[in-house]
Amino acid sequence: MKCPVCGKSDSKVIDSRPTDSEIRRRRECLSCGRRFTTYEIHETVPIIVIKKNGTRQIFDRNKILAGLDKACYKRSMINIDDMNRIITEIEVDLRNSFQAEVHTSEIGRRVLEKLRDIDEVSYIRYASVYRNFDDVESFMQELKSMKSPEKKG
Repeated sequence: MKCPVCGKSDSKVIDSRPTDSEIRRRRECLSCGRRFTTYEIHETVPIIVIKKNGTRQIFDRNKILAGLDKACYKRSMINIDDMNRIITEIEVDLRNSFQAEVHTSEIGRRVLEKLRDIDEVSYIRYASVYRNFDDVESFMQELKSMKSPEKKG
């Protein structure tokens, strides 16, 4: 980091403090001894979600939360903290995969994976929308697969 006074590149960090969206660093120039403050912003690349119709949108936690909220309505097994944890885990996994784009089907699959272990009724409610059951038979197939030892999603 160049000193704003003398322009030399040698400085040391005296203090670091995280704020809501950045890190504030107090530095001291090793050449002239002057102190200055820098701010570092964590750069995140947006996750692009490819919808069923092919359109692309920026990842929106609130859309997943709305779907989870409907699926978990009046279910005591899962609360808002659980829902936010599920979304955070999925978002972190997506960011760590370094994929720039992800299909809604992949997000839905990941949500179902998480719900299956927490609450089966919420899982079925979410699956009924995500899997778009056409008839009672496809719904029954999903119920049967839940009860199988492999628990495929």
